[in-house]
Amino acid sequence: MQAQEKGFIEMTSKQTIGFIGFGAMASRMADNLKKAGYGALAYTPSGKGGDGSTSFLPTAADVASKADIVLVCVPDDDSLAAAMYGPKGTLAGMEADQLLLNTSSVSPEAADALFNAAQDRHIAVIDCPVSGSTPEAEAGNLVVLAGGDDATLARAKPIFDAIGKTTIHAGPAGSGARLKLVINGIMGAGLAAVAETIAYGLAAGLNRSMLFDALDEVAVISPHHKRKIRAAKSGDFSPQFPTRLMQKDMRLLLDAAARLAVPVPTLAATTQQLSLTRRAAEDADYSALIGVMEKIVANDA
Repeated sequence: MQAQEKGFIEMTSKQTIGFIGFGAMASRMADNLKKAGYGALAYTPSGKGGDGSTSFLPTAADVASKADIVLVCVPDDDSLAAAMYGPKGTLAGMEADQLLLNTSSVSPEAADALFNAAQDRHIAVIDCPVSGSTPEAEAGNLVVLAGGDDATLARAKPIFDAIGKTTIHAGPAGSGARLKLVINGIMGAGLAAVAETIAYGLAAGLNRSMLFDALDEVAVISPHHKRKIRAAKSGDFSPQFPTRLMQKDMRLLLDAAARLAVPVPTLAATTQQLSLTRRAAEDADYSALIGVMEKIVANDA
């Protein structure tokens, strides 16, 4: 595994990035790519979206046929399949040797299927989900988790440098999707541990402000989870990473682990907690689990 640090982006000519999906993450990536000199076109599977400075086209094939490079950012396997395949899908609009960057967080099987389908058309594909939420996407500080060969990654490097601070070459095609599940599993299980221990502290009578502030000081809490604790202290669960997406990623990880007979009881329990949170607030940030646990113990001191 190799890491490539963010460096100067040398542009020889302006290229157009075709976005398939243009939600909270993709639109922020587009902003940074425009700053780096790229043009942007977009298609949204929902038919919704638009930021006033990006042209939206009616089909994924239309975007792919007019773009130099295609970047896909959709929420799940079903959305990926709907946007990639068929006469109006992305692959139908692409030419041989065109570059397709799949930043979606999907199952390894979906990533592999897209790679194989693209290979049949001689299209270059990298599965490159990103680690980071909307603040990192806005700042261009994402970590890109890339699966593919060295030559294809070299072609994509200027794109990755514009949207992220580091690119990790996880291995051959499909490796980025697998590494993303590892990282999000740690993130989800860590948040669940935070939520449960906060609930204990409140139930045991600890002062609420003291408890939340103390956790912001100690080294055992990651910077990511400290950000979630600070938001939970003020009751702000604005979606940087919606519960529905985190629960989906945990479900994908459970399935992937089961296929390899890897026992993951902690991750299974975390998935159940996030399923509960998704029922309560699917579009809120996944840290809403802290709020759910706090309501159970209801210590307002």
